[in-house]
Amino acid sequence: MSLAMQITRRARLAGLMGEGIAVLPTSPELARNADTQFPYRFDSSFFYLSGFGEPEAVLVLFAGDLRRSLLFCRNKDVEREIWDGFRYGPDAAREQFGFDEAYPIDELDKMMPSLLENQPKLYATLGADPAWDSRLIGWLNEVRSRARTGVQAPKEILDLRSLVHEMRLFKDESELATMRRAGQISRDAHARAMSFTRPGQFEYQVEAELIHEFYRNGSRFPAYTSIVAGGANACVLHYVENNAELRDGDLLLIDAGCELHGYAADITRTFPVNGKFSAAQKDVYEIVLAAQYAAINAAKPGNTWNMPHDAALKVLVQGMLDLKLLQGSVDSVIESESYKQFYMHRTGHWLGMDVHDVGDYKLNGQWRELQPGMVLTVEPGLYLRPADNVPPALANIGIRIEDDVAIVAGGNEVLTAGTPKTVAEIEAVMAGQG
Repeated sequence: MSLAMQITRRARLAGLMGEGIAVLPTSPELARNADTQFPYRFDSSFFYLSGFGEPEAVLVLFAGDLRRSLLFCRNKDVEREIWDGFRYGPDAAREQFGFDEAYPIDELDKMMPSLLENQPKLYATLGADPAWDSRLIGWLNEVRSRARTGVQAPKEILDLRSLVHEMRLFKDESELATMRRAGQISRDAHARAMSFTRPGQFEYQVEAELIHEFYRNGSRFPAYTSIVAGGANACVLHYVENNAELRDGDLLLIDAGCELHGYAADITRTFPVNGKFSAAQKDVYEIVLAAQYAAINAAKPGNTWNMPHDAALKVLVQGMLDLKLLQGSVDSVIESESYKQFYMHRTGHWLGMDVHDVGDYKLNGQWRELQPGMVLTVEPGLYLRPADNVPPALANIGIRIEDDVAIVAGGNEVLTAGTPKTVAEIEAVMAGQG
């Protein structure tokens, strides 16, 4: 993220605020066990506005005539850097990240009440972290206790997320370029996993191939816990154990994407463990693939958020009827929602810095219109758990196909294009011909 972009985002947020003060902490570090911590991941909105990736940091932004930005962060500490690595410290952070002022994080409690004085509005993230909420309320109460000196506490407390999330919903070209690269890395990881997979391997061995491809291309972390689900495990939507043996004749569903510079990719592919779809598997797969194509075609400016889902659902329901899984008409099945036995989730979600990214799906009670800069996933599926109305040949088939789609002027761009998807492409990759 460039320095100019960081400054521009903060200025834009100040303009949206109009007046008042915004206070936004980054994520805390989390202990894993006695003397180690989980790998640190900054708060997405904090990083979006600051570009600053260290823990123990707080952004303070003033709007109105006194517009300025402040960063509180850890002091430069050579002794701690020997153990934990580089720290910017306030002076370097101010210069490197374009803040008007920067202070040690140890000064936060002392300075915040004075910073809050006589501000008409406070923009904060109440409800996200009870410990932080308590600290913020303590500062406000300290300001209120000074009322007889003529100072006032903010009279309104507003949700900062409503402004920042709307900003984050629309990606600029630099963000799209990062997401495009994340999609390419994830595409290659899925192709690598397909080429590697054979009967007798374990799900975690395939997962290791994904992680290897992420790491060697500069992505240090998956965007979320990878789902590597063979056979019946594919019918568990959020299966993450990844420890079962892969059997000849089963399908393998992989839902995995990397994170690159804070932005997520999210791809799902389903393919035969032995490299060749059975007739029944192919029948179900082609239905899901047709549903995904229909949804992608509906993901364009002027259509509403719900239209890709509706387009996919009609194809899926017709497929359920063709497979004799359900009875009736497409309209009657959709109205009764009996299709939810086999398709129980929606067709996508916003994608960005978070894999289930921020942004409202409805405005004033109506599905919002798709506009250039938005990025969404398109991921229809069918999950055929054993039941009286499921023929034995179809039982335990779970298939999902997912790509990342950016809305652009006149249509869309599939950021994860090139990930093997058709039956012919998948079988060719697994035969060593792709």
